[in-house]
Amino acid sequence: MTKEDLAIDEYNPYYQQYIQKAGDATISEGLKENGDATIAFLESIPEEKLEYRYEEGKWTIKEIIQHLIDTERVFTYRALCIARKDKTLFPGYDQDEYAVNCEANNRSMYSLMNEYKTVRLASIILFESFSSEMLKQIGIASNSNLSPRAVVFITIGHENHHCEIIKERYL
Repeated sequence: MTKEDLAIDEYNPYYQQYIQKAGDATISEGLKENGDATIAFLESIPEEKLEYRYEEGKWTIKEIIQHLIDTERVFTYRALCIARKDKTLFPGYDQDEYAVNCEANNRSMYSLMNEYKTVRLASIILFESFSSEMLKQIGIASNSNLSPRAVVFITIGHENHHCEIIKERYL
């Protein structure tokens, strides 16, 4: 299943920018391949750049990594609930509050990468456990429709977006 299989009513139009950045990913291999590429990229960043801000008020690379982890957790939780036909209306989350309060800069790169790898593996296993019917369920998150299969492509594209930002503005 690819992003071309998604219906426009499976996600908020805002997320189209991320879905477009998911490339030719598939649900079955996309998270693994994307995770491997992200790990290789992030682990190649020089230590002296990890707490660099290209502008006052912008996140450091460590904070971006924590943001990727937090966002994946939030979205996969939503996907789990939706796949199980939970009718809870999921609120948005304030990514800036998460970043301010994550203390990523007090953590080692090893610790952040270990958490990233663990969260990604859990996400892969979760999405592999979903039937095609579960992947197509529609729930409500941030006042918009959301399907678990859309979450896969949003997650991949969101991560690709932030890796592009790091390459363009931090390195």
